[in-house]
Amino acid sequence: MDTPNAFGLSQLWAQADIIIQAVAILLILMSVVSWYLILSKGLRLLGTRRHGDVVEAFWHAASLDEGLRLLNTRAPDAPSTSLAHQAAAAHAHCTRHAANTTLGSTLDAGEFVTRALRRAIADATARLESGLTILASIGSTAPFVGLFGTVWGIYHALTSISVSGMASLDKVAGPVGEALIMTAFGLFVAIPAVLAYNGFNRANRVELSELDGFAHDLHAYFATGARVAVGAPADERRANAIKPIRPAEVA
Repeated sequence: MDTPNAFGLSQLWAQADIIIQAVAILLILMSVVSWYLILSKGLRLLGTRRHGDVVEAFWHAASLDEGLRLLNTRAPDAPSTSLAHQAAAAHAHCTRHAANTTLGSTLDAGEFVTRALRRAIADATARLESGLTILASIGSTAPFVGLFGTVWGIYHALTSISVSGMASLDKVAGPVGEALIMTAFGLFVAIPAVLAYNGFNRANRVELSELDGFAHDLHAYFATGARVAVGAPADERRANAIKPIRPAEVA
């Protein structure tokens, strides 16, 4: 009489042919890649939330140089830090070459800063979305990979039963049940990838929206010398505005 230990993953692997083993290895690799992306992006997202107040602290700095140093210290890898540095560098370039008859000097300073901000946001978007295509691909294909393993396993099991001539229920249920494990394995790989993809997509939209607002404030600051304070009285906006940029601060 067969014992319950006669059926399981080890029995499936021992009886499987090269196709089933290749499908199992592929699903394992897909799971490893998926969880690597989930953990790495999850840790980055936690770091971004911890640095949520850094941008506001930047606006309360006494000068632009002090604000940039604060960003470098508290959030060196944040997209907002790269955004501020590229905007400051673009404004400094226009300030240094304002009197030169070069191609750069023919551009308006505000337009030049705008182009730098757009380029920085595009780079940040590319970094945030890296790996999401892999997660989406794993989430959409893993169930079908597992289903292929199940279909092939059932075919292999039924063929073996047909050759042996023993078609009783206990002889059929074991191999077929073992083959169905591949479908469960495919779902186990796909479900976390799909959930993570949706969660990271939403988090990226929120982060990019905040980054776009920061870019708008930076553009207003470099164009007028003050951050836009929506809804605040005029005297309060003037009191909270950072002092205008001087060439000595960005040189």
